[in-house]
Amino acid sequence: MENYFASSINRLRITGVLEGISLLILICIGLPLKYIMKISGVIKFIGPIHGAIFLLFIFLSIGVASEYNWKRKMLFKILLASFIPFGTFYINKKILSKI
Repeated sequence: MENYFASSINRLRITGVLEGISLLILICIGLPLKYIMKISGVIKFIGPIHGAIFLLFIFLSIGVASEYNWKRKMLFKILLASFIPFGTFYINKKILSKI
């Protein structure tokens, strides 16, 4: 398992999964609790965590793109996926797992 984290692609893949999970928690659990049940604790807790993971994903994407000499179109697809629910899972499966 130690060598798995040594690869920048694998770190990006893990961060993508974490980013996707945190986004889904915000959308599927946090928002209904906040707007239907008037409980904003989940948003206040998960929101900053998601923000930090999101920024880490962006920085790792740019670093990996530079390391692997990706074209801007590839980087754009990966960054766009981070804004779409399930997008990072799709990118992980279709692009990053094949590199």
